[in-house]
Amino acid sequence: MVKIITGNKGSGKTKILIEAIHDAEKKSNGNVVAIQKGSSLNTDITYKVRLVNIEDYAVEGMDAFYGFIAGILSSDHDCTDIFVDATLKITGRDYAALGDMFDKLAKITPNTTVTLTVSADNDELPENVKKFIA
Repeated sequence: MVKIITGNKGSGKTKILIEAIHDAEKKSNGNVVAIQKGSSLNTDITYKVRLVNIEDYAVEGMDAFYGFIAGILSSDHDCTDIFVDATLKITGRDYAALGDMFDKLAKITPNTTVTLTVSADNDELPENVKKFIA
């Protein structure tokens, strides 16, 4: 399942994401992964959550990002939740391609919830992205 948290820069998406991470960690019977670009979440996330700085793996673009998520899922069958902050900084701002990538992610995540922040106003987004708004 893919869910997105949308809003312009400074609208509180990361705060919502952090609360969702903490809720998932408390409820999960498996592993919770949080992906960030940089170190913005380092002090806010409990040690029980696997925190990944995507910059350490030189992931850029839609295909590389999709492959990264698929790799996490293929190596950790107990992963119940994946959270991603600053999605567009990783993938780029091609909204149509973003929706297509979300569709692909949804196919490989029937037992894992992937929650991503997207820094954009809902009016900017095409329908193939809007359908994933949480």
